[in-house]
Amino acid sequence: MDIFERIAANRGPLGSHSHYAHGYFTFPKLEGEVNPRMIFRGKEVLTWSLNNYLGLANHPEVRKVDAEAAAEFGMAVPMGARIMSGNSNYHEKLEADLADFIKKPDVLLLNFGYQGVVSIIDALVSRHDVIVYDAESHACIIDGVRLHQGKRFVYPHNDMASLEKQLERAKRMTDETGGGILVITEGVFGMSGNLGKLREVVALKEKFEFRLFVDDAHGFGTMGETGAGTGEFLGVQDGIDIYFSTFAKSMASIGAFVGGPESVIEYLRYNMRSQIFAKSLPMPLTVGAIKRLELLRTQPELKENLWTVVRALQSGLREKGFNIGTTESPVTPVLLNGQIPDATQLTFDLRENYGIFCSIVVYPVVPKDVIMLRLIPTASHTLEDVKQTIAAFEAVAAKLDKGLYSKQPATA
Repeated sequence: MDIFERIAANRGPLGSHSHYAHGYFTFPKLEGEVNPRMIFRGKEVLTWSLNNYLGLANHPEVRKVDAEAAAEFGMAVPMGARIMSGNSNYHEKLEADLADFIKKPDVLLLNFGYQGVVSIIDALVSRHDVIVYDAESHACIIDGVRLHQGKRFVYPHNDMASLEKQLERAKRMTDETGGGILVITEGVFGMSGNLGKLREVVALKEKFEFRLFVDDAHGFGTMGETGAGTGEFLGVQDGIDIYFSTFAKSMASIGAFVGGPESVIEYLRYNMRSQIFAKSLPMPLTVGAIKRLELLRTQPELKENLWTVVRALQSGLREKGFNIGTTESPVTPVLLNGQIPDATQLTFDLRENYGIFCSIVVYPVVPKDVIMLRLIPTASHTLEDVKQTIAAFEAVAAKLDKGLYSKQPATA
């Protein structure tokens, strides 16, 4: 079959709904300043779908530095990949500041999070090595693992007994091939909000002699006493060999970084194809990240405000009988029973009649007959926002239980 004919016949599990979802349920347009209250299709909505955990997107000091750096450098500087012509003192300062903050010997700055993870995995392992990874790992990890030419074993989410069995298999194999083992998991899992069992994973290192790579995109800035991440929160930061996070969450920007031993980071610096063959992170983003990290370090009240909102939202939802799963982080999933038509009408009702905008997650991201409404609290939200949202959720949940949404067409 012709490639384009196949695509036309099978749009994919999400694309098959694009005829009514596009522009509303998928690819929606939020307008105005990045704040809890924004404009959606001409109406003000209270939004819980922005990865702006610490409220830095509109912090006055951040906006000032962003504007000044853009005026001074423009978006073109520096030109070229860092390895050729795109390095600067600012890039190196940001790396040094990040290394000091996460307590790792060295850090490599990355252009993007997704391609960074893919490329880190590709660079770290050879065909003789074995990868063992959590089944609920982010798509970037899955894509990185797919590139691996050697063996890879998966274990059910946070199942330590299964992890140990997979490590036994991996150890037998690497004893024969002379390869090594790389275990990959996350600090905070972005859909469920629960934490990777990093203490238990680290405890297995002595027995199986593996290296541990942790993607902490949602933990950096939100978890731990200083905000240095889930490893700090669980007291095992030293046991994480390769620590990754992105600027797209707590830092409210673009870019990412990876930290670890100097020799390993130096190896990645010279072997990560996504960095060697890509333009350097633009100067305004680099200078802006330096300021964001400074605020993260010097204004602990940002994280404190975030957690005040998180606790109020999550405890309030639980008290009203909502299932928010096993979250231990700011990520707040609300799990309801229903099918895609129910999900679309419930979401439409929330946005149009209650002024609440949150992300809707359906199959295949979650199991069939499950609707996930995913809320991302931020330091910019208020307790009044929490109260309004819980009241709205009570109202739409009652309608869902009565079967009112399934009687309506799945349109927006």
